Amino acid sequence: MTDAGALPEVECDVLVVGGGPAGSTIAALLAERGRRVVLVEKEKHPRFHIGESLLPLNLPLLERLGVKDEVDRIGMLKYGAEFVSPFHDKTVTFDFADAWDKRFPYSYQVRRSEFDHVLLKNAMRKGATVIEECKVNEVDFLPAGGALARGQDRQGQCHVWRTKFLVDASGRDTLLANRFAIKRRNRKHNSAAIFGHFANAERLPGKAEGNISIFWFDHGWFWFIPLHDGTTSVGAVCWPYYMKTRKTDPTSFLMKTIALCPAVAERLKNASLTAPVTATGNYSYRAERMSGNGYIMLGDAFAFIDPVFSTGVYLAMNSAFQGADTVEICLDQPRKAAYALQQFDADIRQGIDTFSWYIYRVTTPTLREMFMGPRNVLRVQEAVLSLLAGDIFRHSPIRSRLRVFKAIYYCKSLLDFKKSFIAWRRRKRAIQIPAGEAT
Repeated sequence: MTDAGALPEVECDVLVVGGGPAGSTIAALLAERGRRVVLVEKEKHPRFHIGESLLPLNLPLLERLGVKDEVDRIGMLKYGAEFVSPFHDKTVTFDFADAWDKRFPYSYQVRRSEFDHVLLKNAMRKGATVIEECKVNEVDFLPAGGALARGQDRQGQCHVWRTKFLVDASGRDTLLANRFAIKRRNRKHNSAAIFGHFANAERLPGKAEGNISIFWFDHGWFWFIPLHDGTTSVGAVCWPYYMKTRKTDPTSFLMKTIALCPAVAERLKNASLTAPVTATGNYSYRAERMSGNGYIMLGDAFAFIDPVFSTGVYLAMNSAFQGADTVEICLDQPRKAAYALQQFDADIRQGIDTFSWYIYRVTTPTLREMFMGPRNVLRVQEAVLSLLAGDIFRHSPIRSRLRVFKAIYYCKSLLDFKKSFIAWRRRKRAIQIPAGEAT
């Protein structure tokens, strides 16, 4: 790369690296507050991305951004989530309308190429400078404050930005976590995924057509996400030991995996793939920190957790809203910056940890039994539905009910200790990181 000293520097208040939901959201929020924002995205939108299922608590965020009507035009209405277990003779559907807070009865399934493009264009409308097809690959934090970032566009042209504050929304590229060498594989929930898009998949009837379906099977779980254009996203999230058995191309392996789950295979018996199958590893990770002097990390740039509860876009956008307020404090009230960053860190971790408790246990016999046989004792079921809707950051009575749910879980696990112990031992073996993949 050309020496940075020979290149003209573009100055800005905030440099946002990454144009996904987190980056576009915080860029829009800060630009409309009068900040000079530059957003740099390595690809050209619209571009493919997985993670198509939104949560009901995404909707207030979309309204505050002013894009809900646009998302409504491209989205498939999602009123709930269906859970399908091979160990039960029935399916169970949780409707968001039955959650503790009844104001958020639905959400959307979206093609991420369209959804992310809506958010990126909104950032531009709000005044952010957006540079696509340019990858930031070097960042130096300056002794006097701020940072110097360098990037290169598709034509090989080098760029340099001098910014007062840097927002890392680079997703799974994890720009700063890699630079600081603080990215760690999640040893509590190690997994990988393989997925594709299908035409003519059999959907649920009527109003439930847009619901997400979650299928348990021996090696993990499947998602089944209907999209508004008639295609359906289908993917398997599996333990590492199973993914290591792949000896064929991704398409053959996905079809073989689907055959292991008869309920999914039945839904896809008349379906055909519309695009190449994708496999991805190193699925769950977290950085040791998400903020520091002059920077924050948002969404997947900090952590990625198993997507069984469709948390990805919601956590990314929520962190962007909280991050925007934090950046404002850091720029305008430097004496309060350390506390603001600490509070931002604590709030985001609390949300991730709340979801993670359920995610780490979703394949256990006890939690599966509780999901497949829900009871609303002390309004516990309503609280869990609120969790599934994303209502975890507000102060709410559901927190005490979720503690009751956990107490019931632990009691049931102890009552059937032998089964719980066998499942724990099996899972411990299943999530072991293969030799040579320790980070």
